Amino acid sequence: MSSKKSLGRGLGAILGEVSAAYEKEVPQNEIVEIDVDAVRTNPFQPRKHFDEESLQELAESIKAHGLLQPVVVIEDLDGYVLIAGERRLRASKMAGLSKIKAIIADIDRAKFREFALIENIQREELQPLDLAHSYKELIEEYGITQEQLASIVKKSRAHIANTLRLLGLCDYTKAALQEGKITPGHAKVLVGLDEAEQKVLTDTAVGQKLSVRELERLVQKNKSDSVTKSDNKRSPSKELEELAQKLKTLGFKAKAVRNGIQILLEEEKEILRFSERFS
Repeated sequence: MSSKKSLGRGLGAILGEVSAAYEKEVPQNEIVEIDVDAVRTNPFQPRKHFDEESLQELAESIKAHGLLQPVVVIEDLDGYVLIAGERRLRASKMAGLSKIKAIIADIDRAKFREFALIENIQREELQPLDLAHSYKELIEEYGITQEQLASIVKKSRAHIANTLRLLGLCDYTKAALQEGKITPGHAKVLVGLDEAEQKVLTDTAVGQKLSVRELERLVQKNKSDSVTKSDNKRSPSKELEELAQKLKTLGFKAKAVRNGIQILLEEEKEILRFSERFS
């Protein structure tokens, strides 16, 4: 029997149940204050990148106005596990808070991961690469196709495919994307290029502030130049080699190249001799 989870009541059913549970089992009117240090992050949080500048801005806002939206946690043996609100938790720590507003939910621990996905995917808070890793994990764990995943998470098939393609980027370009130096549109243009090309074109796009269309044109130009260089390096045919050799036996300086014969006629008498011989 396959170790993968069945799609039948699998991911689609689970996400639906989790969405409903989130509305029913997280009582919005039961907000308490708990120790910040007593909260552990969700080990299944798909979001890996948190923009430091954005966190600092949120921390300043929390200092000035307090935490307007509580985090959601469940009780654990030695404290709490975070279900939703990691940005708020991180910013609260940056703001130096010792307590944080929280809702203690009654949620099945087996659904940790699904709650993290609901909180991030459906609320569109994930960075492109984090989203790509989440999609990949779901496809592999539940043994589903990209089309099935698209239907389940209410996204287009093209969105799923283009997001997953980002995983083919080299680490250098991935870092530029995570840091916001290039957009997902730029990144998609660079997928499929070798690592050296990706690095050069990433730096070019950032340094020259290229639009996605400009980067596309540059990539196409580089591909065309590469094809031309490859053609120029191609060895001449056997027939051309034989013809060049015959010309040499006749006393002419000849060389076979990729698509023809080069003949060097240095003096006027050689030109005349060649003309008389082949006219």
